Parts: sequence; C-alpha cells; structure tokens
Amino acid sequence: MLSLEELSVWLVWTAIAIYALAFIAYTWDLATRSAKSLDEKDAAKARERELVAAGGGSVPSADELHREQDRAEAALRAAPRDRTRPVFARIGTALTWLGFLCQVAADITRGVAAGRVPWADMYEFALTGTMLMIGVYLLSLFFYDLRFLGAFITGLVVLLLGLTSMNFYVAISPLMDPLKSPWLVIHVFVASLATAIFALAFGLSVMQLMQQRREHKIVAAQLAGPDDAPVKVGWGFLRNLPSSESLESLSYRFAIIGFIFWSFTLVAGSIWANYAWGRFWGFDTKEVWTFIIWVVYAGYIHARATRGWRGTRSAWLNIIGFSAVMFNFTIVNLFFKGLHVYSGLTTAS
Repeated sequence: MLSLEELSVWLVWTAIAIYALAFIAYTWDLATRSAKSLDEKDAAKARERELVAAGGGSVPSADELHREQDRAEAALRAAPRDRTRPVFARIGTALTWLGFLCQVAADITRGVAAGRVPWADMYEFALTGTMLMIGVYLLSLFFYDLRFLGAFITGLVVLLLGLTSMNFYVAISPLMDPLKSPWLVIHVFVASLATAIFALAFGLSVMQLMQQRREHKIVAAQLAGPDDAPVKVGWGFLRNLPSSESLESLSYRFAIIGFIFWSFTLVAGSIWANYAWGRFWGFDTKEVWTFIIWVVYAGYIHARATRGWRGTRSAWLNIIGFSAVMFNFTIVNLFFKGLHVYSGLTTAS
C-alpha cells in the first residue's frame, strides 16, 4: 500500500500529465478559434489579410482593426454565461480543473505526511507555487475570459513542476529550527501567492508584446500601400485577443496585486528574521534578492503610473520582474550560500 508521501508523488505526476493534455487542448483551440469565431466570409477575408499584404487591401483597415479589438474586448469582459464555448477551450479548462484538484490533493497529502504545511523546501514551494498559479488562473476566469492564456499557464506549470519533480524532489524531513515558526505558514504562502499572480502578469505581458508587434506590422503595411511585398502580420489567434493596450492594462492590474503581496512578504520576512536571528535585515542573499524583486516591480508600477512608460518598455519591465523571481527561486537557492538555504539538496542551513 502506498504511503501518503508516495501517493503525493503519484498525484503530482498525474497532475502534470493532465496539465500537458490541457496544454494540447488549449493550443489546438488557439490554432482554430479565430476561424470558428467568424463566419465563413469573414474568416476567408481574415486569413487572406494575415497572409498577404499586397493587392486589394489585404491587411485590416483601421476600422476593421478597431472592430476586431472591440469584439475581443467585449469577449474578454463577458460574464461566464455569455461567453463563446469553443470545444477545445472547454476541454482545456475542464482538464485544468481536474489537474488542479489532483495537485491540491498532492499538496495536502504531502502536508499530512509531513505533519506540517507543505512548503518548507524547494520541491514543496514549487508544488504549492505552481498549484497557486493554476488556482489564480482559474479564479480569474470568473472575471475575465483569459482562456487564450491557458496554453501559456499550463505549459509553464508543466515545465516548472516537471523540472522540479525530477531535480528538486527530496524526502520529507524534520524542519530546521528557524522554520519552526508560525511565520512559515504566513510568509512563504504569501510569497507563493505573489509569485503566482506575477506569473499571470508575465503571461499577459508576453501576449502584449506579440499583439503589439502585430499591430505595428498592420500599421506599417497600411502605410506602405498595396504595391509593397507580401508580409505576414502575425499569428492568426492574435486576431481574437484584446488590443496590446488592453492586455497591458490587465497585466498592470495583476502586477499591482502581486506587488502588494510581495511587499507583505518582504515585511513578514524581516519580522521573522528578527525572531529567528535577532535582526530585521542582514544582507543575506535571499533577503537582498527579495528586495531587488520588490524594487523592480515598484519601479515598473511607478514608471507606468507617473512617467508614462507604456508599451514595450512596460512589458519588458514586467518580464524582467518575473525573471528575477525565477532567479531567486532557482539560482539563489542552489548556488548562493546564506541563512535561507532550505532546498533540502544541500547541508547548508
């Protein structure tokens, strides 16, 4: 009979397999949803516009582009009952829910087996963090139709959770003394939640850059005139996404929420450090990188709100912020010595 720890491992790999199927379903949906969302006549015209920019007005006019964006914006904000129901998007979402339930069960069984909260080492932090990424994505679907982001989120979780399970897995072990604190429950969970929200903002910024590139190509093709060489203006599925400006605004909102939780993480970590080591701040590597991440996102929010940093610069700042989060989780935990080395893969403490 399987122990709870072994059952947790099986549930994790089951969740990974289900997320991989969800990724395939969402990807198939992206490949087909544009044509299915238009009638046959509009679909034929749209395919022609995307492939060729020569002769007969082959790229969208300004009015057509605005109509595309208005339709996508309305779809983004539509209530769940009013949304379109493409088959593969529904399959992808259903599989994502199923994988999420398996991962929740894996997290709970790991915690029960350990007799504590399941986020005390790198493997457990990744298990909980990716679970929250999926949870935040699924929760957001009640407010926005972000199914176009499903392939990105499920693919990212398959990658992170798969690599973690293969490289960072450790057997359950007793807590180190500094971790025997109620702050473990609060501080690390909030950090995981902030990371999950930042991941969604990151995905939206990537989509923003893709959509913005398409919009610029359309404008350039319109200005060049019908005699210019053919040009592909972008992936077909981008036709059904909101404008880059709308994607940027939504990413900004998620980043603000994540920043609030990360700010709490920074403050709570300082309080915990005072209880554990008798000082609020000690320039430990993990502390420094947590502060660097805070500064990057604070700079992003400030620059966009007060300095007018929009478009590409805004998106790249957001992407750099999430990259710093991933660097903090992987490189800092594995290759830097300090008081916060709790990966379970080394003997440092």
